[in-house]
Amino acid sequence: MKTSKDEEKPKYLTIESIPGIGPVTARKLRELGFNTIESLAMATVRELEQAGIKDKRAFEIINAARSSISLSFVRADELLKMRRNILRLTTGSRKLDELLGGGIETQTITEFYGEYGSGKSQIAHQLCVNVQLPPERGGLGGGALYIDTENTFRAERIVQMAKHLELDPEEVLKNIILAEAYTSDHQMFLLENSDKIIKENNIRLIVIDSLTAHFRSEYLGRESLAARQQKLNKHMHKLIKLARAFNAAAVVTNQVMSSPDVFFGESIRPIGGHIVAHTSHTRIFLRKARKGPVRVARLVSSPYLPEGEQLFKITENGIEDVEEEG
Repeated sequence: MKTSKDEEKPKYLTIESIPGIGPVTARKLRELGFNTIESLAMATVRELEQAGIKDKRAFEIINAARSSISLSFVRADELLKMRRNILRLTTGSRKLDELLGGGIETQTITEFYGEYGSGKSQIAHQLCVNVQLPPERGGLGGGALYIDTENTFRAERIVQMAKHLELDPEEVLKNIILAEAYTSDHQMFLLENSDKIIKENNIRLIVIDSLTAHFRSEYLGRESLAARQQKLNKHMHKLIKLARAFNAAAVVTNQVMSSPDVFFGESIRPIGGHIVAHTSHTRIFLRKARKGPVRVARLVSSPYLPEGEQLFKITENGIEDVEEEG
């Protein structure tokens, strides 16, 4: 229930409309990747200091932005009601959706990891198409931002999937914003400056395929591990801020590495260590089931869902269920 005090709070539409932000400061903030009120609301005082804004003023600016988009403390019962507004995006497979509690959740990070050919990029492509479906068909009625770090995006594959769902392939392609990242710093830069694109293009899905490829190749040796993890941590937290600010689904794919010292259990593990593990809310391990299109998806961790496995298949049509025998 809104109070009269809440109703009196001003609503700012642009960062320049916040008192104390002039043209020069606005330009500096945009250079740092703060293009919208939502991004400022998720900022820290230390981040705004880089624009030459002193501590007290930075705190006031952040608070003004937060009050404008109604971020506040809430009771747990109110939080439960708010969570009912969280949306879910279908994967294209009913069984895989069941494993995920109804589909890919907005405002959180979902991570798919596995070996080469396990289907990570195929799922990412399918989600870029599915997000454009109306809610009654399991979509979010919006566009997708696809940050490609390994040159895996294929427009031809999108066309195949769109045709199968009886969508106009040209329109589907228009609603996917592609950004190729050439280094880990470039990858971080693209995400940090994406808030305006997300807002203007009604982006409801943010994909990074793959999250760790550049970090893995550029930061070699144990001596560079701390620097790599620090950057990955910043990158992941920016992603979750964007997902929450715009009620979007965030999906990352991840590579794996072998653990020869493991004698029992899974001998391969995802790149990124505890930083990626703790920031990804839902983690799914993908592997080939047998020869052919069938894959196994195992839910490894989730804040509230039980571990489990489901089969799905990758066909010319995209992600589909495996027909049950008998």
